[in-house]
Amino acid sequence: MTHSHSSQPKSFLTRSLRSALFLALALGAVSGCHKNAANSANPDINAPTPAPLPPMPTASLSADPLAIDLGQSVVLNWRTTDATNVSIEGLGTVNPNGTQTVSPTASTNFHIVAKGDGGTTEASIRVTVRIPIAPVAPADTTATADMGSESVFHDNVQDLYFDYDSYELRADAQASAVKSASFLVAHPDIRIVVGGYCDDRGSAEYNLALGENRANAAKTALVNAGIAPARIRVVSYGKEKQFCTDESESCWQQNRRAQFSLDR
Repeated sequence: MTHSHSSQPKSFLTRSLRSALFLALALGAVSGCHKNAANSANPDINAPTPAPLPPMPTASLSADPLAIDLGQSVVLNWRTTDATNVSIEGLGTVNPNGTQTVSPTASTNFHIVAKGDGGTTEASIRVTVRIPIAPVAPADTTATADMGSESVFHDNVQDLYFDYDSYELRADAQASAVKSASFLVAHPDIRIVVGGYCDDRGSAEYNLALGENRANAAKTALVNAGIAPARIRVVSYGKEKQFCTDESESCWQQNRRAQFSLDR
C-alpha cells in the first residue's frame, strides 16, 4: 500500500512539467510569428538609401544689342550651371560662363548647348543685321523712253542742211539747232553723234574735210545753246554715204547735212 501511494505524486509532477514546457514552447512560437510578421511588413527597412540623381544643367544666352547695322559688333554673354561641356554654334567649345564680341555679316541665330551628367540643356538668341540698300533714284520714264526711241529723238533733234560747198549755218539751221538744244537740255542723259555729209561732187579728201567742218558747225551751235561739249561726238563721212543718188539739186541738198544720232 505504501508503494502505490508514493507513485501518484511522481506522475502528477511529470505531467505538470510537460504542460509547463509545452506552454513555454507555444508562447515562443507565437512571439516568433509576430516578429516575422513585423519584419515582412518592412522588407527594405535595412536597405541602403539610393544616391540622388545628378542635377540637370542650366543655360542662358543673351546678346547686346539685338540688332546692328552691317559692320557693327555685338557682345554675347552666356551663363551655365552643372555643365561639363558647353558649346556655341559658330564659336565651338567655350567656357561654362563667358562673353565674346562677334560681328555677324547677316542675321544669325546663336545657339548654346550645355551638357552634364544630368542631361543636356539648350538656349538660343537671334541677332538681326541690318544691311543698307543703296537708294535708287526714281526712273524718269519719259527720258528713258526718249533715249530708247529713235523716232522721238529725231522728232525733236532734226538734221541741219547746208548750201553747196559751205559749212555755215543758214537761218533755218540756226532755228533748228536751238530747238534741238532745248530738247537735249531737258534730257541730260542723252549723248549724241553728229555726222557730217556732202554730195558726190568734188574729191573724197575735200569732202571729208568739208563734212567735218559741217559737223563741227552743228556742234558749236548746240554748245552755244547750252549743251555740254562732252555730250557731243563728231564724225565726218564726206561723200561716202549718200542719202540720194540722183543728179539733181533736191537730191544733192539731202546729202549736204549734219545728221544727229543717239550715241549708245
